[in-house]
Amino acid sequence: MPTTYSDLMANVRSSIREVTLGDLKRRLDEKEPITLIDVREKEEHRAGYIPGAISIPRGFLEIQVEQKVPDRAAKIVAYCAGGTRSALAAKTLQDLGYTNVESANPGFTRWKDLGYPVEAPPQLTDAQRDRYSRHLLLPEVGEVGQAKLLSARVLLLGAGGLGSPAALYLAAAGVGTIGLCDADVVDASNLQRQILHATSRVGEPKVDSAEKALRDLNPDVKVVKFQERLDSSNVDRIFEGFDVIVDGCDNFPTRYLVNDASVWKKKPVVHGSIFRFEGQVTTFLAGEGPCYRCLYPEPPPPHLAPSCQEAGVLGILPGVVGVIQATEAIKLILGRGTPLIGRLLTYDSLRMKFGELRLRRDKTCPVCGENPTIKEYIDYEGFCTIPT
Repeated sequence: MPTTYSDLMANVRSSIREVTLGDLKRRLDEKEPITLIDVREKEEHRAGYIPGAISIPRGFLEIQVEQKVPDRAAKIVAYCAGGTRSALAAKTLQDLGYTNVESANPGFTRWKDLGYPVEAPPQLTDAQRDRYSRHLLLPEVGEVGQAKLLSARVLLLGAGGLGSPAALYLAAAGVGTIGLCDADVVDASNLQRQILHATSRVGEPKVDSAEKALRDLNPDVKVVKFQERLDSSNVDRIFEGFDVIVDGCDNFPTRYLVNDASVWKKKPVVHGSIFRFEGQVTTFLAGEGPCYRCLYPEPPPPHLAPSCQEAGVLGILPGVVGVIQATEAIKLILGRGTPLIGRLLTYDSLRMKFGELRLRRDKTCPVCGENPTIKEYIDYEGFCTIPT
């Protein structure tokens, strides 16, 4: 005998558990760990949703739910506009092995009429939804996370080897404002590794060359240029308003200056460095881990730390390190994952091997320690014994 729609829905409702909206709100108010799944279409979800809900349209439920909700024992409440699609979704989830599933009845329309809490996702344009579509598919990013990226402000110190890949990937990811601090001009010898620049722009200021590349890659990005060398007289002005600092500096005086300023301003710094075939990355955040001075209380003698100009560098190496720096910056913006705070990631390109070292905060550190002795900017050139 053919089954009618009424028979189908009666059979579905008899095999699932349903929850009233009042009970659902009470449980959410009591902070019960519930995974809300909004099975309406994307257009419906964009008009408003129950706070904390994951959007998985009914037609994509079987395809996406295992990725977005891997725990089959999780408490799940599915909802739609009126309670029908969510009932079908709950039955599907049970068939997929989810053991603690309920359907909200009635659905979101009544929830909204009752004056219960409703959130609306950030309003991205159609062009932005297309450009960042792969981000929007990630539950760890989604439209809310993409909006965070678009409103974020990241400052790159240096538009050279490390700044080039970091800037390109931050721009591609949709970081809304990228600051570039570099006083240098593009030289032909830069092009072996500094992929922001091009032969046609040799002789141009690096910040101007970088702006052209970033704007061409992503018109959403605003580029703020500082064609100047970072020092004690301008660091406060340049750091102002930025959320994350990506440090691609190639000299010790600037690294110590960046450290001291970031500790006092409590700004996270994603530090990267390269030498010949090796690189390293870590993230410094005042109060949550060591600072640069905890690692290097004093700079090494110049003859033990030659620059890339003196020692050379594998052209591909900064690409790996700079991309890791960009990844750290995006994690900090999104508040996802585990940053490299208190950890130093090392990379040996010849052996193709990564390593990790634990870093400890020095209680006697003159800047971030319990009794700091350095409370204002110092003569960093003199401290590093490098002639001005």
